[in-house]
Amino acid sequence: MKGKIALVTGGSRGIGRAIAVKLAQEGCDVAILYAGRKEAADETVALLEQAGSRALAIQCNVADGAAAEAAVREVEAQLGPIAVLVNNAGIVRDGLAMRMSSEDFRAVLDVNLTGAFHMIRACLPLFIRRRAGSIVNITSVSGMMGNPGQANYASSKAGLIGLTKTIAREVASRGITVNAVAPGFIETDMTAGMNEAALQKGLAAVPMGRIGKPEDVANAVSFLASDAASYITGCVLKVDGGMYI
Repeated sequence: MKGKIALVTGGSRGIGRAIAVKLAQEGCDVAILYAGRKEAADETVALLEQAGSRALAIQCNVADGAAAEAAVREVEAQLGPIAVLVNNAGIVRDGLAMRMSSEDFRAVLDVNLTGAFHMIRACLPLFIRRRAGSIVNITSVSGMMGNPGQANYASSKAGLIGLTKTIAREVASRGITVNAVAPGFIETDMTAGMNEAALQKGLAAVPMGRIGKPEDVANAVSFLASDAASYITGCVLKVDGGMYI
């Protein structure tokens, strides 16, 4: 992947940071989009540069279509033609459906699903013109099996699977691959804040008996974005330790 330009949304920390660093280690120059934590974004840029990458961080609300298009233009102007798009940006606003506000339901779909659509729409004309490109969407096993308290999140992630398969069919003849990675129980800021009982309950649902690392997800993304996966499209690759079989 040496010399390719990759764009990772939600790339300032957690899984997004691990993906960005992995792509940099594989030889990509990497741009990340972040919502609001500039300090975290700057830390990620430093890690990318340590890996030998030209790096760029842009603050962007992917739920805003015009902002997404402007970010894509800026990446192309500063780094060059984008070859890899990773849609990782996401938020959670958990709560039981009967108590969930319409605003909380809509906000999660706006970022997690509509945001990915905005990024894909902004990049596709460029990919089609070049007859090349890889898109990897970060969904979740929650979108495949459901999860109590996450009607909004699970809906957004299930929608991402449908979006992945549809765009894959639309652009396969143009040499563009579109795939998804579905993480399970992964070590993030969210799991770090869980109490011991909740953590053990989560682990009990994982046949492999351990929590996943952000790097496990990053390895899957790197493969699907590479030439080694050039005949794979419309795939949903679970990285979940057997949580959903």
